[in-house]
Amino acid sequence: MVNTSLIYIEKDSSYLMLHRVKKQNDYNKDKWIGIGGKFENAESPEDCVIREVREETGLELNPDKLEYRGIVTFICDDENEPDGLFTEFMHLFWTDSFSGKMIASDDCDEGSLEWVPKTKLKELPHWKGDEIFLDLIERKTPFFSLKLVYEKGELIKVILNGKEIIF
Repeated sequence: MVNTSLIYIEKDSSYLMLHRVKKQNDYNKDKWIGIGGKFENAESPEDCVIREVREETGLELNPDKLEYRGIVTFICDDENEPDGLFTEFMHLFWTDSFSGKMIASDDCDEGSLEWVPKTKLKELPHWKGDEIFLDLIERKTPFFSLKLVYEKGELIKVILNGKEIIF
């Protein structure tokens, strides 16, 4: 089980996205995702996302303007886990308040950074479940709990606030 934080930083109807192309054996290889990563010892979800944004982009987030939008529970099959399942709790944030100068896209250790118009996101390689939580963010849905179950990389079940939904 792992805890992560992820943020969608918005500017001019675009999100700052990370194209995961640099790490070997990356579960997110070739996918476009928001900015974030794993908790370090003693971090809160907010601490984690602020640090990850600084490390991956060079930008500074305004802690007073972070919007904690929801928690996403990912379940996926993993032969390396004792019970065959991997669980991740991802704390999901949104903001349009940041400062500083972004590093050059190629200087990010995780992949390439790019401002992507929100209308183009579905055209890029991504996880199917991302469409669901991005829609919840866009609709300004109050804090939500979303469970996404994947099998062999395919989304097979979606549960929003305790109720299974058809996707």
